[in-house]
Amino acid sequence: MQKEVVTARNTKSGDAKSGDTKSGEVKVWDIFVRLFHWCLVAAFAGAWLTGEADRWARIHEWLGYAIAALVGLRLIWGFIGSRHARLGDFIPGPGGVRSYLQDMLRGRARRYLGHNPAGGAMIVLLLAGLLLTAGTGWMTLQGGRLGHFFEEVHEGLANGMIVLAALHVAGVLVSSLLHRENLVWAMISGRKRAAE
Repeated sequence: MQKEVVTARNTKSGDAKSGDTKSGEVKVWDIFVRLFHWCLVAAFAGAWLTGEADRWARIHEWLGYAIAALVGLRLIWGFIGSRHARLGDFIPGPGGVRSYLQDMLRGRARRYLGHNPAGGAMIVLLLAGLLLTAGTGWMTLQGGRLGHFFEEVHEGLANGMIVLAALHVAGVLVSSLLHRENLVWAMISGRKRAAE
């Protein structure tokens, strides 16, 4: 799974092999991943803000469809996209996440060029949670005897997504401080510091 720790060898043989270095940086996140990320942030924020008002129900519904479409496209890109966009690059095993979190608490977590194991696990949780939230929203619209049930599940999942998003942001901030790099800027520029 994600075994790639930042090393000089990885930088030479991986992302920087086509002369992609610039001021000691390498390209990590391709344009699709970056656009997906920020479009998803905007769509989820919009869906969250329009979730309770009846007058915004149609916008809320369409934002839910947009979220489902974005996640579907991201899953496809996870098989055909660039190196660090591929699912195999960041889906960790449970031992990897536990070990990484223990090292992080000790202040000695290794730096990864792509997602670290905890970040990879969070991405999996976020994508799965978004699909479930969108799916239960769609089931709510279908009505029937289970319409109210799905509405309650949808609302609970949406609240859970807020918690996951907050944990994701906290993880990004902790990793940024721990490794002295701006991960938010990396998701805008697509570039990260090359191996030391």
